[in-house]
Amino acid sequence: MAIKVIKVGEDILGANADQARLNQELLDQNRVFTINIMSSPGAGKTSIIMNTINQLKDKVKIAVIEGDVASSVDSEKINGLGIPVVQINTAGGCHLDANMVEGALKNLPLAEIDLLFIENVGNLICPNAFVLGEDRRVMISSLPEGDDKPYKYPAMFADTDIILLNKTDLQPYLDFNPDAFRKIVYSLNSDATIFPISCKTGDGLENWYSWLESEVVKKKGNAV
Repeated sequence: MAIKVIKVGEDILGANADQARLNQELLDQNRVFTINIMSSPGAGKTSIIMNTINQLKDKVKIAVIEGDVASSVDSEKINGLGIPVVQINTAGGCHLDANMVEGALKNLPLAEIDLLFIENVGNLICPNAFVLGEDRRVMISSLPEGDDKPYKYPAMFADTDIILLNKTDLQPYLDFNPDAFRKIVYSLNSDATIFPISCKTGDGLENWYSWLESEVVKKKGNAV
């Protein structure tokens, strides 16, 4: 009897892509500029989101989808800033997928939102394989992780639009080579934009804020 090979990975990713297109259509209809933020645990995703909220909330209407394996610690911090937030707990899952995000979108006032952050689960293996309906992907890498991170996790750096190189205030205490980091990243992804930043000191964050504001304006100007 012939053996039938079922390519589960392709089936899963194909179904995910279909739902992601529906998510994107919904977000486009409401002209919500959407960012999928990915990183390893502790790189600074929540800190960057909170800094951005504090800087832009008087000019841009922001909402957040928080993805974590468990707990609502980060979403409680966001809620404390008076920002609409939906928590997704994956119960052990290592990434968000489009179906999870679809459920979260139903619980957000999309017509009243300009900018949506989707904070993915802290993981450098598989989040990039699952599109969610986002406009842009942002990868956060921090100096303590080392300048060879793109070598070890090339897919995460190859498939992103913006790389926020966080914790630059620690440069004097680390053997991190920024030039080596950039060289590796650009060899994987020549179109990537790298913003060196420090959430602690605020250095470099203005470039990030300016980029976000310009993208929100573009999205609001492109009615579907």
